[in-house]
Amino acid sequence: MKQFALSIILLISMITISAQDLYRARPDGRVDSVYAGINLPEAYTGNGVIIGVTDWGFDYTHPVFYDSTLTQYRILRAWDQFKTSGPAPEGFNYGAEYVGQEQLLAAQCDTSNIYGHHYHGTHVASIAGGSGAGTIYRGVAPDAEFVFVTIRPDEQSVIDAFQWMYEVSQQEQKRLVVNMSWGLYWMDNFDGTGPVGQKMQELSDLGVVFVTSGGNNGDEQFHLGHTFANDTLRSRFIFPPANNSRDYWGTSISMTNTPGQPFSVSLNWCDKQYQTIQASPFYNTADGDFYEENILVDGTDTIFYNIEIIQSDESGRPDARLRVRNHNINNNWRLGISVAAASGDFHAWNVAELTTGVGNWGGKWMGVNVLGWKYGDNQYGIGTPACVDCAITVAAHQSRYQTDDTTWVGGGITSFSSYGPAINGRDKPDISAPGYNVCAAFSSYADEHNTHVATVNFQGRDYGFIRLSGTSMSSPFTTGVVALLLEANPNLTPQQVKASLIYSATHDEFTEASGMVRFGHGKVNAYQAVLRALYHVGTQEFNSNANIYTVFPNPTSEQLFISTPNNESTATLSLYNLNGQLVRKEVISQGVTTINVQDLPVGCYLLKIVNGNFSKSEKILIAR
Repeated sequence: MKQFALSIILLISMITISAQDLYRARPDGRVDSVYAGINLPEAYTGNGVIIGVTDWGFDYTHPVFYDSTLTQYRILRAWDQFKTSGPAPEGFNYGAEYVGQEQLLAAQCDTSNIYGHHYHGTHVASIAGGSGAGTIYRGVAPDAEFVFVTIRPDEQSVIDAFQWMYEVSQQEQKRLVVNMSWGLYWMDNFDGTGPVGQKMQELSDLGVVFVTSGGNNGDEQFHLGHTFANDTLRSRFIFPPANNSRDYWGTSISMTNTPGQPFSVSLNWCDKQYQTIQASPFYNTADGDFYEENILVDGTDTIFYNIEIIQSDESGRPDARLRVRNHNINNNWRLGISVAAASGDFHAWNVAELTTGVGNWGGKWMGVNVLGWKYGDNQYGIGTPACVDCAITVAAHQSRYQTDDTTWVGGGITSFSSYGPAINGRDKPDISAPGYNVCAAFSSYADEHNTHVATVNFQGRDYGFIRLSGTSMSSPFTTGVVALLLEANPNLTPQQVKASLIYSATHDEFTEASGMVRFGHGKVNAYQAVLRALYHVGTQEFNSNANIYTVFPNPTSEQLFISTPNNESTATLSLYNLNGQLVRKEVISQGVTTINVQDLPVGCYLLKIVNGNFSKSEKILIAR
């Protein structure tokens, strides 16, 4: 397991050029059609599903976490991993757990952490399932329930958060979808097979669906790639801007190569003409795991750096992380790296480093043509957990909407949305969702103050709504859609959820122009995904000549839905137990017919459909 000091990237970007808003995002993702129940057995709003949010900056008192009548509180529990007073959740020895409305409202918000009192988690959760609190800024699954974890930035704490959420969902006996609107390039490993990825896969096999941001570095040349053939790569790195952060330290450069192919790296300090002033030793990954803090000195000038080497991670890749302090750096200096290897496909990412151990923006790689120093690019922007195979990785596009009867605007990919694929060639992102200027709830306890798009007063306190842009916003939008799917068909596996989203995705001129590396398989289409989840996943089909009767879900717990071909006459449905006793008989006609089975014992039944000379029987399982 890597022992790197970890940094979390909050995948957000403040943009206020135009008003896209959540109420425009819902039609873009066809969520409103699901609310309307068009040709569906019923409307779906996420009822009976738990949305887990791993983040920072939760306002437990915000009215969006009540139902639409502002009477039913929907946060089940929260775990603040930073709070020291406890009590910790059962089975864990740190943080504080709040159970139920009384404890959560008394706590008010999560404690000050690496981001102080932040607002990100409140905004993210509001997109996934906020009620809107009487505004038009309602989330995607407004009847879902929540569990929140304010996560510490280390692998084990993230793993613990996932496990705790799963245990809560088991106690509640409800399906769980976990949202991760954060990403990084130095936790776990670059193939998504490290401890965090392993835990996600383990829980995915148990039914947990994971949705994550794809990244916000699409407009930054922060990636450096090279295929080695017994040569040396050189490039200059530009320190990411401080962005007025009081915690700014410098840059963090994460590097990796093809499994089994070691490399060596040196820090270069040059003058304005790229003549070497000083250079560090070459640190070789073949020499084993290693960490060093060191300096380069020239007279009274000093460069501070540290480097950590991982000889072989869980996927067999050699890794290195070089961090360089931006302290009194002379504008005439040029800093870069030299990397040598016999072979392999090498990758490096240049990202800001803060004293708190977190950073959230990239810096450029600059080439020098006459010297053969290489330029960076914006490719391969997929980090952890976005690179994990079982995760649904989400890009961000602008909502498309009409300004009048003939004029459409929006619909393109956002410039900041990161490029795929993953470095192992895995197709990422998986799908795209609205993530530009999305308006949702703002924590009333946040240290920062932002201009509110709307404000509501609830129980004597003002609560605001703000616009944010990022894949941090498109991820919870997709998480809310997953909650709709799981309500429609609770028997879906995570693989079937992902397939339903992918194969129902919208394709248009924007997706065709930008392709898989930007949009994934297309734009999320909640309505078509729900239809596919109902009709094509967990279903039983009865062929009648050229027509098909579809029975879903199978297995079921409370209701069976029978979709009848439009050109078929009425038919008779009979349901028998294994003793041959008739327990249900219905006349079904075209459209969708609902059969209630909640009063029947669990077990296997025989479903028979008769229409004239056509007769067909299939097994149906009732399970709870």
